This record gives sequence, structure tokens and C-alpha cells, in this order.
Amino acid sequence: MGGVSGQYVAVGLGELLWDLLPDGKQLGGAPANFAYHSQALGHRGVIASCVGEDDLGKEILDCLGKLDLDRRYIAVDRDHPTGTVTVKLDEAGQPDFTIHTGVAWDFIPCSPKLLDLAAEVDAVCFGSLCQRSDVSKATVRKFLESTRPDCLRVFDINLRQSYYSKDVVNSMLEMSNVFKLNDDELPIVAELLEIGGSETDILAALTDRYDLRLIALTKGSAGSRLYTCERDSIHQGLRVTDVADTVGAGDAFTAAAAVGVLKGDDLDEINDHANRVAAYVCSQKGATPELPAELT
Repeated sequence: MGGVSGQYVAVGLGELLWDLLPDGKQLGGAPANFAYHSQALGHRGVIASCVGEDDLGKEILDCLGKLDLDRRYIAVDRDHPTGTVTVKLDEAGQPDFTIHTGVAWDFIPCSPKLLDLAAEVDAVCFGSLCQRSDVSKATVRKFLESTRPDCLRVFDINLRQSYYSKDVVNSMLEMSNVFKLNDDELPIVAELLEIGGSETDILAALTDRYDLRLIALTKGSAGSRLYTCERDSIHQGLRVTDVADTVGAGDAFTAAAAVGVLKGDDLDEINDHANRVAAYVCSQKGATPELPAELT
């Protein structure tokens, strides 16, 4: 795997939107953040999504152009507005999201061009959120079916509001080989899939049931755990003295972990680097800050 000059192609497939934060709007959507950080780490980040034919959609495309991200796989929808999410932050910078419905990324079309992209990707990140609509759900599944067997198919579950179900979680895990979730989501997933026991029991059962290469479990300031059938890497986390907000930190972690797996790095090294990238994002406003050279 790996394209020109060792560059991997990393696709964020799903929601692309504006996070409407208290002090202004920021580019958002977990798959878009994944693509941005994959590119910030030296690879080719591609966003596959849909925006409205409106001012907010044009602003997104302009913004992605300034970030030098590939925009060729972002459809423009005349009938639905560009997605927005109202974000409220608590005193610790933790976000609370209100996700608006009937928006362009609910209608991501499946095109021959998109399936051609699927055949060449090294990693694709997708979640449960954009599968709240039948159109985008079908597109995600066709894309995954068109990837190579050695492609990293990263299911970043990203549970939001009521936009998930046992069927979606189960079917997406069956199509994945990497599973990313946080410690709030783990007990919900365990209950949905009727898996009992300790944290380790749940991770072992998930790895076995779905033949996963890796589970990435993030725990905010308490660090993370990378679990495979052969290795178990636990990181205690890094102290961030001045948290701006935590928006996008998990997506940055996912991108760093995926790149590390593609490169064949040691699991502990992957875990440490992903924590450092996520900690830096927490120290900056918004989900897509420029990363310093020592992290890239």
C-alpha cells in the first residue's frame, strides 16, 4: 500500500458541515476532520460527501481549497441545504451537539467516480451518523464493498443523539477491520450487541466476533487503549494545561492511528503519537488547526 512517495490515500466518507460554535463557525464533520488530519500528517486526504448549492456550501468548498484538500468527490445538491450543527461548550470545553436534519450530506450520491476512488484507497473512515438516511447509507455500503481487501475500513462509530441502531452498528462492524469508539460509547455498544463483562472482555468479544485488526478506545484526558488479538497498548494520556475545546480531537486521534497502522508502526508508538496529536488539537480552537512540524 501507499501511493507516490509513500503517501497513503485516506478518505473521510460521510458528513461535511459547519459546526456553529459560540464564537463563530468552523468546518466540521468527523470524516472531514479525519481526511484533514490524514493530510496534515503527510498523506492524501480526500473527503467524499455532499454540500448544498448555497452560500454555506460554497464557503465549505472555498475553505477546503485553502486547506489544499481534494474536493472532487464532494457532490453539490440543489434540493437540500449544506449541513450545520449547533455546538454548545461546557466549562471544560466539552461539546454538546444539535445536528440538523434533511441536509445535503444525508443525500450523498453513489457515482462511478466515487466507486473508482474506493478501489484505490488505503484507508476510509466512516461513522453511524450519515447512515440516518437511506441514500447516504446505501452509498457508504457500496463504497466499502468496492475497496480492496487490504484497505483499512475504519468504523468511527460517533454516536450522536438517536441516530444509530443495532442493525447499523452490527452491519458496519461486519464491513470494518478497525473500530474506533470512546469510553462513553463502549457500554452502549456492549448493550446493543448483548456483550457482557469487563472492558477487556468486551474488546476481546468484539475483536473475535467481527474479525477486527484493531480497536481504538479513547478516554479523553485519561488516554486511550489500542487492542488487537495479539497486543494491548494502554496510554495514560497527556495533560493539556490550556484546553481551547475538544472538537475534532477524537478524529485527529483516529487519523494518526490509521496512518500508524498503514506504516506498520509499533502499537505503543502509534498510541503515543495519536495522543500527542489529539492533545494538540485540544489546545487549539476548532477541529482543523495546523499541526506543528514535530507532530507531522
